[in-house]
Amino acid sequence: MEQNSESINENKNITHIEVQDKNFWIIGTAHVSKQSAKLVEQTISDLKPDTVCVELCEARYSSIKNEQKFQDTDIIKIIKDKKAYLLLINLILSSFQKKIADKMEVRPGQEMITAIEKADETGAATILADRNIQTTLSRAWASMSFWEKTKVISQLVFAAGSNEDISEEEIERLKQTDVLETLLDEIGKTHPDLKNVLITERDKYLSCKIKNAPGKNIVAVVGAGHVPGIKQYWNHDIDIKKLEETPPPGKFLKIFKWGIPALIVAIICGGFFMGGKSTGSEMIAAWFILNAVMAGIGALVSLAHPLTILTAAVAAPFTSINPMIAAGWVSGLAEAMLRKPKVKDLSNLSTDITTLKGFWKNNVTRVLLVVVFTNIGSTIGTFAAFPALLKIMH
Repeated sequence: MEQNSESINENKNITHIEVQDKNFWIIGTAHVSKQSAKLVEQTISDLKPDTVCVELCEARYSSIKNEQKFQDTDIIKIIKDKKAYLLLINLILSSFQKKIADKMEVRPGQEMITAIEKADETGAATILADRNIQTTLSRAWASMSFWEKTKVISQLVFAAGSNEDISEEEIERLKQTDVLETLLDEIGKTHPDLKNVLITERDKYLSCKIKNAPGKNIVAVVGAGHVPGIKQYWNHDIDIKKLEETPPPGKFLKIFKWGIPALIVAIICGGFFMGGKSTGSEMIAAWFILNAVMAGIGALVSLAHPLTILTAAVAAPFTSINPMIAAGWVSGLAEAMLRKPKVKDLSNLSTDITTLKGFWKNNVTRVLLVVVFTNIGSTIGTFAAFPALLKIMH
C-alpha cells in the first residue's frame, strides 16, 4: 500500500492530507469525464480505504441511480408548494450535465457511482458528503433579488438550449485548478452571493464531512472546483447545522412584498381623492390593462394554452396586490390542468431538457416556464404601472 500511496500522491488531481493517524486522499474530478471515473476506480482499488466520501446528497444520489425519477413528478403539488423555480433550475442544471455526458459517452456523475460501487466491492463505508440539493438551491434563491433571479433563469434556459460542441479535452481541462479558479472568479464578479452559496458554503460543508468521516484511510471524490476550498477550510471550525438551514425571508423582502401592493392601493385611492371618480377609474383601468397585458405576454412567450393566457391576464391585476398569491401560480395550475403532463412527457423529460425546443414542447417544463414568465410579466406590469398611475393622478 505504501508504494501505491506514493504514486497516487504524485497525481496532480489527488490531494493528500495527513492528520495524526488519519490519511485523506481527495480526488478532484470532472463530473462527466471517463478519465475521472477511471482514476477513482484505480485509486480506491489501490488504497482499499476504510471510508469513501462522495460529493452527493441523498436526492442527487437517487437521481443518478434512477434516471427516470422525474416520472414521479407531481407538477401541481410542486406549484402549490411554491417550488416551480427550484425544479426548473434543477432541470436546467441536469440538462447541462446530460448534454456534455452524452457527447462524452459517459453517465452524468459516473465517477461518483464508480466510487460507491468500488467502496462496496472493497468493503469500505460510503458517506454522502454533500449538502442537500434543495437546501442549496433554496439558500441560493433566497440570496438573489427578483431581477437577479429573472436574469439567472433566462440565461440558464437559453444556455441550456445551445448546441455548442465541447471536446473531451476541454472537459479534462476543467480539472486544472487554475482554470477552474478563474471561472469561479468570473462567477463571483457578477453573482457573489450566488457563488457563496453554491461554492463556498459547500466547500465548508464538504470539508467538515470529509474531515469527520470514520476510519483511518479515507478517499473523497469531489468536483475539482471544490478542492481548493476544502483545503482552505480544513482547519476551520464549521457550524454544519447552520449551513443546513433554509433562511427565512429577510425583513426587506417582507416590507417589499407587502409595501408595493399597499403603495399601489394608496396611489389609486389618492387618485379618487384628488381627481375624483373619473381619475380614480382611469387609474384602475390602467392598472388592470398593464398587469393583464404583461402577464398575458409572459404566458404567451411560454407557449401556454390560450385559456391559460386568458387566466394569466385576468388573475394578474388581482394577484399583484395580494402578497400571498402570484399570477404565475394561478396560470401554472391552469396550464397543468389544461395540458396535464402525460407519461410520455415524464418519460421524455431527461431528453427534452437538453434542447431549447424541448423545454417549450414538454408539458412538464412548459408548465414551469408558464409560472416563471407569467410572474416576470406581472412584475414588469406592476412596476410599469407606477409612472402611469402617477401621470394620470397629476
